[in-house]
Amino acid sequence: MKYMLLIYADENGWTEAERQHCYSESTELAHELQANGQFLGASPLQPVSTATSVQVRNGKRLVTDGPFAETREQLGGYYMVEAKDLDQAIDIAGRIPGARKGTVEIRPVVALPNLPKI
Repeated sequence: MKYMLLIYADENGWTEAERQHCYSESTELAHELQANGQFLGASPLQPVSTATSVQVRNGKRLVTDGPFAETREQLGGYYMVEAKDLDQAIDIAGRIPGARKGTVEIRPVVALPNLPKI
């Protein structure tokens, strides 16, 4: 089963050195998951100040600067993994460096037929 592991943290709660160390550890984890056939993708996101939100209401597109919701923690990145079950996804999420300062939300992915293959 595919799981999306969403990494939330206060983006201002990291020093630059901590952020670079986190990226290094995250890259190592991605390589381990790749070797195990579980890695499907991962990436950190640019700061929330670069976000743009789009809504369509009554046929009109509304574009606003910034994230959709104001929160204490921001979505900072993700992993897409293959895991045999939720327990294995939880084990992987616990190894993500961002979990030490924030939260990793685990969401099973809905498999839609006829989507293009990556």
